[in-house]
Amino acid sequence: MTSDPSEFAEIALRLHEEGSVDETAERVLEYGLKAVNCAYAGVIFVHGGKRVETVVATHPIVEVLDQIQLEHGEGPDIDVISDVPSIIVHDTTTETRWPDWGKRVADAGIRSLLSVRLYTTNDTVGTLNLYDVQPHHFDADDQAVAHILARHAAIALANARNNEQLLQAIDARKLIGQAQGILMERYDLNADQAFAVLLRYSQDYNVKLRLVAERLVATRVLPS
Repeated sequence: MTSDPSEFAEIALRLHEEGSVDETAERVLEYGLKAVNCAYAGVIFVHGGKRVETVVATHPIVEVLDQIQLEHGEGPDIDVISDVPSIIVHDTTTETRWPDWGKRVADAGIRSLLSVRLYTTNDTVGTLNLYDVQPHHFDADDQAVAHILARHAAIALANARNNEQLLQAIDARKLIGQAQGILMERYDLNADQAFAVLLRYSQDYNVKLRLVAERLVATRVLPS
């Protein structure tokens, strides 16, 4: 992959054509691997500014690497999320910024890393993380290309996540409406009374309202 602006424009269009968050993230990793010709890649999402999760990865070792950072509470991905736009680790065996992290990652066979923040004008989505088994694999040109890819990827991922949340909200409203209809017909209730019944069951059983409605629609029976 080159840094040709027209090529990145094509990438941006393709990313926005993907449907789900997972599909979009997987395409991001595909482009990331080609862009810097590295061994592994992964995308981390940050939720509420604190909780992080590995969304997709090209190899199971990536999730292991992410977990190492969470266990130590330090590492390049964590710093990229909160402090700097990107970080290159040239050699994990000589890394001094996060020595404990560096030793464990080196023991796992990873010698170099490039982490880039995924962010929009409104929010930090997470990080794009690129790994290689050779030291000094990434340079300033790789970092520049990864930044461009990350900007396109962040917008596409944020849109995909918002669309999924919207669809989930619409689905929840449909389920609750169907559950209300069942209660209204069975117990001669109005819409407000039926919703109050669902809400009470949700609170009494400490179950999300959507799940109460889903169970009622599926079984025609309220939780007991």
